[in-house]
Amino acid sequence: MTSLLTITDVRRSFGDVTALDGVSLDIREGEFFALLGPSGCGKTTLLRILAGFESPDAGTVTLGADDLTAIPAHRRPVNLMFQSYALFPHLSVEKNVAYGLEREKLGRAEIRERVGEVLDRVGLAGAAKRRPHQLSGGQRQRVALARAIVKRPRLLLLDEPLSALDRKVRAEMQLWLKQLQHEVGITFVVVTHDQEEAMSMADRIAVLNHGRVEQVDTPVALYGAPRTHFVADFIGGNNFFAGTAVPGGLLDGTVLPGLPSVPDTIAEGDAAVLAVRPEQIRIGTGLDDAVLRGTVLDVSFYGGTSRFAVRVADRATPIQVQRQGAPGFVPDQEVDLSWSEAEAVLIQPAASG
Repeated sequence: MTSLLTITDVRRSFGDVTALDGVSLDIREGEFFALLGPSGCGKTTLLRILAGFESPDAGTVTLGADDLTAIPAHRRPVNLMFQSYALFPHLSVEKNVAYGLEREKLGRAEIRERVGEVLDRVGLAGAAKRRPHQLSGGQRQRVALARAIVKRPRLLLLDEPLSALDRKVRAEMQLWLKQLQHEVGITFVVVTHDQEEAMSMADRIAVLNHGRVEQVDTPVALYGAPRTHFVADFIGGNNFFAGTAVPGGLLDGTVLPGLPSVPDTIAEGDAAVLAVRPEQIRIGTGLDDAVLRGTVLDVSFYGGTSRFAVRVADRATPIQVQRQGAPGFVPDQEVDLSWSEAEAVLIQPAASG
């Protein structure tokens, strides 16, 4: 897949606060790319730089062969869909969508054709004459998207696009947005702090933390093979066991069999952390391959999924376990816990400071 957007060593500070600290990314043509991270990680600042509302202190941003930072915001082949949607309340749906094309002084016939085509694509052809206040939240979001894609940008930026929707509508819109992106073939870059949103929609995700890129990968790779403690902790739940990497991938200090081999990023003798996800831990009684034994502290049932907190001796934090089906265990019951080598990941400890 051809590279469309290249971000190289971009830095941006606001006084004493460093928002972006040497960010480098490569985004491909036709890709659905997500910038994911907690509040203050720099993702929105990066989006604003791409849109032209901020200028980097250092670094380069190129779109194809063009230096994007040398092009004013209104001349970039880039559209930004705002978190608030920013629809004109006094204009109809079709007039909202046509606004950008009218500003470009396109012919009426072409505007009518393109607006009709995009409204049909987003399923709002029958609502063309309505005003924004007559629409649901999901419909208003579709109007904002229609207005953004009708100009046929090479790159569409979306700032927390689903945050204003309730949970049920958000889940529906996640699927619809992904389908729309495939249909129109435009490269999408979405900023979000919602892991589920990023994991369900994006082809690849860049996880940001304190202005730096922690890892760029597919959703499956981020979840199954996190390369840093932050990613392992931020993407889904995890249980962490601290110790020292020794030959064969064992973690000395926490005697656990069946550990993965030491990755290239960790030298034998280094401090290391073993990460095991709750759903990868088996819980039972009399397990032949038991790794640990503990006592059930708490049991929660979530309609098809059971979650357990298990207290293990000499460990301050309970181990979290998740499995399908009814609980089958009760508080204060002694249980065995086990997992296989393929279900554990050895990573470096969290950076201090």
